[in-house]
Amino acid sequence: MTGIRLTAPAPGWAIDADVVVVGSGVAGLTTALRCAAAGLTTVVVTKARLDDGSTRWAQGGIAAAIGEGDTPEQHLDDTLVAGAGLCDETAVRALVTEGPDAVRRLIDTGAHFDTTDTGAIALTREGGHHRRRIAHAGGDATGAEISRALVEAVRSAALRIIENALVLDLLTDAEGRTEGVTLHVMGEGQHDGVGAVRAPAVVLATGGMGQVFSATTNPPVSTGDGVALALRAGAEVSDLEFVQFHPTVLFLGAGSEGQQPLVSEAVRGEGAHLVDASGTRFMLGQHELAELAPRDIVAKAITRQMQLQDAEHMYLDARHFGAEMWEQRFPTILAACRTHGIDPVTRPIPVAPAAHYASGGVRTDLRGRTTVPGLYACGEVACTGVHGANRLASNSLLEGLVFAERIAADITGATGAPRVGSGSSVRHPPVGEPTGAGAVPLLPAESRTAIQRIMTKGAGVIRSAGSLAVAAEELEALQRAAAAAEEDGPKDAVPGVEAWEATNLLLVSRVLVAAAREREETRGCHWREDRPDRDDAAWRRHLVVRIAPDRQPVVRTTDGAAFPPVRPGVPAEPTDTAGSDSLRHHPADAPEEP
Repeated sequence: MTGIRLTAPAPGWAIDADVVVVGSGVAGLTTALRCAAAGLTTVVVTKARLDDGSTRWAQGGIAAAIGEGDTPEQHLDDTLVAGAGLCDETAVRALVTEGPDAVRRLIDTGAHFDTTDTGAIALTREGGHHRRRIAHAGGDATGAEISRALVEAVRSAALRIIENALVLDLLTDAEGRTEGVTLHVMGEGQHDGVGAVRAPAVVLATGGMGQVFSATTNPPVSTGDGVALALRAGAEVSDLEFVQFHPTVLFLGAGSEGQQPLVSEAVRGEGAHLVDASGTRFMLGQHELAELAPRDIVAKAITRQMQLQDAEHMYLDARHFGAEMWEQRFPTILAACRTHGIDPVTRPIPVAPAAHYASGGVRTDLRGRTTVPGLYACGEVACTGVHGANRLASNSLLEGLVFAERIAADITGATGAPRVGSGSSVRHPPVGEPTGAGAVPLLPAESRTAIQRIMTKGAGVIRSAGSLAVAAEELEALQRAAAAAEEDGPKDAVPGVEAWEATNLLLVSRVLVAAAREREETRGCHWREDRPDRDDAAWRRHLVVRIAPDRQPVVRTTDGAAFPPVRPGVPAEPTDTAGSDSLRHHPADAPEEP
């Protein structure tokens, strides 16, 4: 345990459960349904409305080897190639072998996928896939359909739901075992203010941290809350340096910030071409799959062309689809483009990369267990080892399904789990009393924009030792300013959603930058312009990070591409793996020369 927590009032109410699931996307709702079906009292906590999870934004589809001639082994091969040498093959094998049946169970739950004239599931291709294996719904509204089906199932199962609730911190007993979470209900839920859900099993399914960057495909609620909670609780995270920038995001103008419209990879899967302003295709000859190369390769190619031509964006040309195909296959994207004054039927779509998906997250084993006893993680918040250095397109929904089922099986198969409420939990102090040395100074709301601009400039698509050093120092300056403001008073930031979100963003940003500085190579989504080559001899290994009690990131390397075992409750030490491991403390330091 770190003893670190957010500054917050004491919980004014509490409820008990067997399991609390934080998040309402495919990972969270699947876990909740499976646990409830086994007879466990299950509570779902979600930051917005139940149907507002990140899953609903997914356009392309869900990948699984369900087509004629396709096999899990072929799916595995494509995943390993996309992961650039850092996938955990055991985890990938679990994903691709269990995936087809998991998709069928999703259909049994009520999800309706697009079908062919013969009634078979219609399949498309996306980047990195050598076969058509992407099932989709509503043309380009797959996530919305999956979310609809799962939400209806959850409501039918009469699970207890707490909406509009921001999770704050983990409750633990004296031995460091999970006893629930504290949370803040934001005005429209069934409870008011800060409370607690006490349970011996907590499942983080909180989605990503796309709001770390200025331009992202992620909704505003994706502020890294689950990763930040896990770090404060003492859990390890891994591979946070690998942030996938989606290659084709609708370009809305220089300086556009916040959530940007995604132009699904499935558009390229159906034959759209990437071109420059003159109409020249630039992916030909760069990769055997051209526009359907893995996302990191396409994003880098677009960025290079923008640099070479001093351009703000490139173009995606799908005029040859015709109006009927656009309207039937990609109605959501068509509407988004036309809303912004672009008709893809008659002109190419301006596109540029934007932050999209975190391949890393809270480190788990194959049962979703983290290094904190009783704490699980699933979906984008987790790092199972499936994605390696770069996620293969449409593997994310499948990962949420497969590992949610594995988590539920582990929880429902566990015996002798202690009930909570014994009074031994580590809790926030009562309202009005000092928060103690472990409480994190909160950032003012305006720090969110500052963090995003620091991260976009220093740790975005292209990074270097100099840019990362500057980012690290500027982030530490925000931390020091918050601490100084709290000491001097009156406080610039008082406990509340905006301050908590900004504080979470700062923590995950500092850890991401610490890992990116450590990895002195280019691999997958991590592009170091000062270290342009992939270095398997030195860096075909993972970076594992935890937060020390002094709130600084501690980074260590694993011995190879496979994760060391996750042993809940046993702190990882450098001797866990071979002698090549390193342990580095990352205090604030002066920026290097750019």
